[in-house]
Amino acid sequence: MTNAPVIAAVDGSEHSLRALEWARAAAIRHGTGLLIAHVLPDHAQLYAGRRSALHSASEPEEYTDLVTERIRTLLDSGGAELPREVRYESLEGSVPEALRVIGAEGLMLVMGSRGRGGFASLLLGSNSRAVATTAPCPVVVVPHAERSAEADSEASAGRVVLGLHAAETPDDVPAFAFAEAAARGTAVQVVSAYVVPPAPTMVVDSPFLVIPPEGLADDGDAVPAEREMLRSQTERLAPFRARYPDVPVEQAAVPGDAAGRLVTASRSAALVVVGRHHPRRTAMSLLIGSVANAVLQHAHGPVAIVPALSDDA
Repeated sequence: MTNAPVIAAVDGSEHSLRALEWARAAAIRHGTGLLIAHVLPDHAQLYAGRRSALHSASEPEEYTDLVTERIRTLLDSGGAELPREVRYESLEGSVPEALRVIGAEGLMLVMGSRGRGGFASLLLGSNSRAVATTAPCPVVVVPHAERSAEADSEASAGRVVLGLHAAETPDDVPAFAFAEAAARGTAVQVVSAYVVPPAPTMVVDSPFLVIPPEGLADDGDAVPAEREMLRSQTERLAPFRARYPDVPVEQAAVPGDAAGRLVTASRSAALVVVGRHHPRRTAMSLLIGSVANAVLQHAHGPVAIVPALSDDA
């Protein structure tokens, strides 16, 4: 249990309401509070600046945040279970910067894949991408209804799927995946990629192999590269299995790029968890890794983008 709240970024759109519902349930699962954050539109921020500059007593002291009021009414009258504490914050500044600042106090920040603006065909809005790239906490992006594989993503009882580079993924990433699986009472499925030389008979869309750790006997049938990857996974996951002994673990090794496999797994997963940066970039890099970017762009369910907390991670 943690005192850090789950933060839901809302703008009043249906996309953000889906994210709010996901965040509400996450706060209950983790036994923490819910902080609902709305970045005021430009005209509201201009009004606040004008009033402050003019010191006009005839103007109302505060600008009514209609989105926050709507969300407050919605939660109060919805009848759904609420977390132990619900707070509201109206923020000023650009959306990415305001959410980046408030994200420093969060267990995770949850937002929709698209907001009010932009083209309807976009899979990922510019603000969602910017926040996922810069926030100091894990960012969960919940897809809009047209993109989701499930009518209600929260109803999915699937596994937590973890994209893992066994040698280089920061510990923060598997730690988040195991904590989420423990809160859900579900398994972690770990997906890693290994490099193989191309062969004329390779079937690109063949299903990947899923092996429990106890199935890694020396006389197994896996190819050497696959077996070595599974062994590397087992060694890397040992501390997390010890910390979360009740979380079942499934290990999967796939040839080539893991991104496509993670997108496929997202159709039935409760959550896909990936690290933010390319393993060889520094923790403070502003560039998102290729796997994280591909999963964000194409996943059919919620995706958690987890940053490294320090350059040493």
